[in-house]
Amino acid sequence: MSRAELPVSAPRETDPALQGKDRAPQTQGTDPKGLSPSRPPGPPVPPGDRPSGSVPAVAARPTPIGAPARLFRLPVRVYYQDTDAGGVVFHGAYLNFFERARTEFLRSLGFDIGRLAADGVLFVLHRLEVDFIKPCALDESLVITAGIARLGRTSAQFVQTVERADNRTALRASLALVCVSSERFKPVAIPPPLRAALEPWVAAADPVSGVDTSV
Repeated sequence: MSRAELPVSAPRETDPALQGKDRAPQTQGTDPKGLSPSRPPGPPVPPGDRPSGSVPAVAARPTPIGAPARLFRLPVRVYYQDTDAGGVVFHGAYLNFFERARTEFLRSLGFDIGRLAADGVLFVLHRLEVDFIKPCALDESLVITAGIARLGRTSAQFVQTVERADNRTALRASLALVCVSSERFKPVAIPPPLRAALEPWVAAADPVSGVDTSV
């Protein structure tokens, strides 16, 4: 008999009373395969009513900034070139102030950054966190501070502020700088003479930091 001549079986009639008896029973509150419990949709569970073992979402927190043992201070004046259309210091100009203060800080310790570069050592910025607290205006007299919160083998975490004439803090920043080779830009150990000069400025206790400065 050819394939086309095969008889077609009529659909089997099913007794309504027997329908569903050959199916696996389902328990309310489970998925169709009975693998895992399910719960009907409802309002979110309050944090205090979560079952043990659940982990609630944690809001991001700013990196704590430690207090250095000593602070270097550099007086600066706000020039027209430092301001924006609003008549206040442009936010990028503060980075220039910070750079000047760190440069003069190293100079006061007997280390010229040009000489360090000629000796094959550079300091590059790895991370910057800034809190803008109060604006500074044209012709205002400011004091830029620089201190060291943490000193690693190849890096240093600076703490810097911008102080106004009324002794109020306008900005507070934490900057992680890494010592690198001027030839390959790879991390290298801070030169021992420079490390010895920086250590008296380091905070007594290292702050908790999101930057690994121990390398």
